[in-house]
Amino acid sequence: MRVTKRDLKHNREGEISLTPETLDDLWHLKYIIEKGDLVFSLTKRKADSAADKLRPEKAEKKTVRLGVRVEDVEFHKFSNRLRVHGLIEHGMDAGFYHTLNIEDGTNLSITKYWKKDQLERVNEAEAASKRPKVILVAIEEGDADIGFVRHYGIEIYSHITQSSGKGEGTLREVFFSTILDQLTHAMSGTESVVVSGPGFTKDDFMKYASSKNSDLVTGILVEDTSSIGMSGFQEVLRRGAVDRIMEESRIARESSLMDSLLKEIAIDGKVAYGMDEVKQAIDFGAVETLLVADEMLRLERESGNIDGLIQNVERSQGKMVVFSTEFEPGQRLHSLGGIAAILRFKI
Repeated sequence: MRVTKRDLKHNREGEISLTPETLDDLWHLKYIIEKGDLVFSLTKRKADSAADKLRPEKAEKKTVRLGVRVEDVEFHKFSNRLRVHGLIEHGMDAGFYHTLNIEDGTNLSITKYWKKDQLERVNEAEAASKRPKVILVAIEEGDADIGFVRHYGIEIYSHITQSSGKGEGTLREVFFSTILDQLTHAMSGTESVVVSGPGFTKDDFMKYASSKNSDLVTGILVEDTSSIGMSGFQEVLRRGAVDRIMEESRIARESSLMDSLLKEIAIDGKVAYGMDEVKQAIDFGAVETLLVADEMLRLERESGNIDGLIQNVERSQGKMVVFSTEFEPGQRLHSLGGIAAILRFKI
């Protein structure tokens, strides 16, 4: 994410202008933009005239800059688009409804009272744009998966199985060739790669890849895991390979925090989960780290019930981590009520 303007008062009210550059940035914006915000962006809108009303098929759209008071935000992951819907306050057709389609490269400005975690999201996305991206490859005999590390989780790019059909070389060589072709296609030239899996298949693949494209193999990290697929990818995250590449990966941190939370739950330790228990822990000033699922945070903000709790955590020197429900740790947190806390002391 590229930030081009920050104009905020001491109470964090004001305007930030930015440009999303990746799908991750659009996901961040889903939880930054909320009902009541004023969002400006260039958009297409029909320019109605008297003649157009007589011949509506002739109405043409023109590019205009509109300011929309937000009523709804939708993230369309598979079309790489964020839809921001609301009432036009500034620009043509003020008083009518319009939907801004925000995509990679769309310039927009957001005017609002900025909550602390929203500013942290902007800073995180801006910093992440300067870090290398990561592709994960998990291989076992006859099966392989390629995935992208996103801020909201791991996105499976492809699953490859060893074919029984014909090809140049042995079936295993054809299998390795397919993986290498898919990996090469997935890379744009700036990503780092982690190859993982059980046994020696991954090592054999690395030897094959080195013989075909030694430049590509240079710098690839190799990790031992007990499985492939999503569980294998999560094992890579827990082992810290992604952190070593990305300095501090959001989802690796979420995986580690979830492991700590579940360990404390297992021993009935310094933990609270569910809204009632967490509220009690906050009242006692016991919260060291507040864990909130992104969907829970969004819904509670709409009803106005959660920001006071967050402020109380901050006043007692606690911190908050927002979990993505696109990823397994966030889904686990959602199943625990969407909110939990690691405590300084047991209550």
